[in-house]
Amino acid sequence: MKTAPFPAPAEAAQEEPLEIFLQPGELYFGEGRTRVRTLLGSCVAIAVWHPQLKIGGLCHYMLPGRGAHHGAHRALDGRYADEAMLLFLRDMRAAGTRPDEYEAKLFGGGRMFTQEKPLHVQHGCMDVPCKNVLRGRELVRQHGLRLKAEHLGGEGHRNVLFEIWSGDAYLKFWGQNAQQSMG
Repeated sequence: MKTAPFPAPAEAAQEEPLEIFLQPGELYFGEGRTRVRTLLGSCVAIAVWHPQLKIGGLCHYMLPGRGAHHGAHRALDGRYADEAMLLFLRDMRAAGTRPDEYEAKLFGGGRMFTQEKPLHVQHGCMDVPCKNVLRGRELVRQHGLRLKAEHLGGEGHRNVLFEIWSGDAYLKFWGQNAQQSMG
């Protein structure tokens, strides 16, 4: 993850990249000169990248799960963390790859309202940002992806840019008190 300014178009190589903007609940998985962006508040984005094949994607989920109301007859919905991961797994299988071949990066889970509890309060994690962060970490671990970086929690919002051709992620954070780690 790079915290440098977003790359200027002239810095990109000769071919202009395909630009994708994800709304909440959307996911993109692909290859080539593709740049995926999203804006996060309490939502979380997971970036996945296969370093040998240079394929991957980004999802933007809103909630940790659909809960008991999820029926088998419903299509997968990227608004929910567990279902967004299932969509990624489907794309990985279609590409002839396994989840443990991918690197992952996690972003988001910012508190947008002052009444929300801080992320570091693990007991009784009741707010959406905290639950989203915990679920993202759990899904990455559960499916064997290698967590390479994260920028989570705090107060504020993030603009995330993920370049599929390189696996590089760029972040602008307007806020404070985020947890950051690099793998």
